[in-house]
Amino acid sequence: MDTKEYLQSVDYPGRIVAAGWDEDGKPMAFYAITGRSENSRNRILVSENGCIRTKAYDESKLTDPSLVIYAASKCIDDCLIVTNGDHTDTIYDYLKKGRSIEEALVSRTYEPDEPSFTPRIGSVIYSDHILFFIIRRENGKPRRLLWRYEKENGVCHVIHTYEADGNPLPSFRGAPVRVDSSSDFLEEAWSALNPEYRVAAYLKTSAGERIINALEGKDGKA
Repeated sequence: MDTKEYLQSVDYPGRIVAAGWDEDGKPMAFYAITGRSENSRNRILVSENGCIRTKAYDESKLTDPSLVIYAASKCIDDCLIVTNGDHTDTIYDYLKKGRSIEEALVSRTYEPDEPSFTPRIGSVIYSDHILFFIIRRENGKPRRLLWRYEKENGVCHVIHTYEADGNPLPSFRGAPVRVDSSSDFLEEAWSALNPEYRVAAYLKTSAGERIINALEGKDGKA
């Protein structure tokens, strides 16, 4: 499926993780934030010490950092971790100790932002395969799902926190969606998002990293 077409079909995706391989077989990873509240929208993505992190654009307006300030991406050994929260650090710490991603996920649950109970999503990208996961609330308990995709040139998969807009916000259902990984992935994905909700986006490829921050009003290089 065309990336832009798919993202345009989702009126409010929340946070988005996409990963796969470009047409030359090089790994690529994408992360984007859309937000409605002032606390959520008052953010930018920055590159610090080899990590991609969220940061308050105006520190004086930051009311609660617990679910909005985190490392969205970290590298360890031969893999890249991309998630929508501080479980980036959890997975990093478990892998560093030689433990599994499954063990890391069991140690975490969905976000405590009642009534939406936002899912924790993410991807762990290796050279020849990618793992996607979600931890969402079902029947009052966390349900943890994990998918593995083998290397396929020109193909990405995408997962996001919400199926659509709503109150409470409905969690993403089903498996990650297969989309094309074009050379203009960052621009296509960014332009597909509702301008009213766009906050920030990040793309990592073999050519380097790029960040777009809505509050900075420009496309910058990480």
